[in-house]
Amino acid sequence: MGARTAGREAALQMLFAADVTSAPPAELVRSYWRETPGDAEGRPYSEQLVRDVLAERETLDRAISAASDHWRIDRMTRVDRNVLRLGAWELLHDRETPAEVVLDEAVELAKRYGTEGSGAFVNGVLARLAADAGRAVTRPSG
Repeated sequence: MGARTAGREAALQMLFAADVTSAPPAELVRSYWRETPGDAEGRPYSEQLVRDVLAERETLDRAISAASDHWRIDRMTRVDRNVLRLGAWELLHDRETPAEVVLDEAVELAKRYGTEGSGAFVNGVLARLAADAGRAVTRPSG
């Protein structure tokens, strides 16, 4: 598993914990690494994702809501919601990573940790968000 892939997976787990607790980001990160040593190479990226996603959660949630027809953010599963937040942050702020890669990684996380329909749901929402952000995906994901 690559460093960024491992970083995304760790970030998802920390963001899930953030949805369940009211712990500040620094405490979430500290607790996570204490319990799950993880991939040292992916650590800086996961910590950046957690800090940035939590700092922009409201903005990301609005963008996700706008891209997801008939789904309120609070009605999504915690896994789907946080995978979407990660993907949305990367699509909106990390122009170096191709949109296809962001979608593929998000779909894989959704399939691994979510429900049977999570992969398709995440793919659809992020593909629309990518198009809205001017980062159209050139091939289907998932």
